[in-house]
Amino acid sequence: ADRSVLYREPQEYVIDGQEGIRHPIGMFGVRLEANVHLVTGAASTIQNITKCINRCGLQVDELLPAAVASARAVLTADERELGVCMVDIGAGTTDIAVYTQGALRHTASLAIGGDQVTADIAHLMRTPTAHAEELKVRYACALAQLAHAEETIQVPSVGDRPPRRLARQNLAEAVQPRYEEIFEMVQADLQRSGRAELVRAGIVLTGGAARMEGALDLAEELFHMPVRLGTPQHVTGLADVVANPMQATGVGLLIHGSRGGTTRSSGSGGGAAMGGLWGRVSTWFKGEF
Repeated sequence: ADRSVLYREPQEYVIDGQEGIRHPIGMFGVRLEANVHLVTGAASTIQNITKCINRCGLQVDELLPAAVASARAVLTADERELGVCMVDIGAGTTDIAVYTQGALRHTASLAIGGDQVTADIAHLMRTPTAHAEELKVRYACALAQLAHAEETIQVPSVGDRPPRRLARQNLAEAVQPRYEEIFEMVQADLQRSGRAELVRAGIVLTGGAARMEGALDLAEELFHMPVRLGTPQHVTGLADVVANPMQATGVGLLIHGSRGGTTRSSGSGGGAAMGGLWGRVSTWFKGEF
């Protein structure tokens, strides 16, 4: 908006016998409106997280959505400006953040993630959950056609039964339907948000479950747009540790805090964050008006 103000010559006026001088300006306003993006969460969950941190001898300065933290670590300025959808596939949830014209436009959290993939492997391959997780990390493939039929893997059995050797393609066939479900849920949420047509830079996959072989290829087939793997950027040192999609949220929190994103308050958790937010808004209003 144009913030310039046109001043005219002062005019004299009389109200109830009291003389005064009025300083008219060329711009008047009686109401200020803004479009904002509000992220909400369960109060009980927020309080539990805050209590856990406090019991570790630390203090919560600010609460930041996981999707926003991951986006700070893996997205580029050009992607935010052109329009991008970041999908962080974690263990228990899949977090979505949509940026257009450099600003956050939409966030969502889906109750599905890598743990469901592990449960599918354990059920279909008849193996304990701990071994299913190991099979997922070492051998799983999100696109069955990338797994060759002649490849075999050793699958531990339940109880005292001996391990079995199965085709790696069988493992891929157990994994692919779950990844298809995750991507279809993301696509449906993106369509509901009304931002699907504005995502010109494509999809950025991050999170531990995004590292699986074939995940990018499957995503490109379903989304019909470019897809890349998002690894943390803008950090130096311990590159072999932080250059991993699994570390996106943690690195994003560090970047947010190091750039002065936190607002220290003596309050607890969400109250502290909201207090700091309203304090900044109040200061801005006082400065402008």
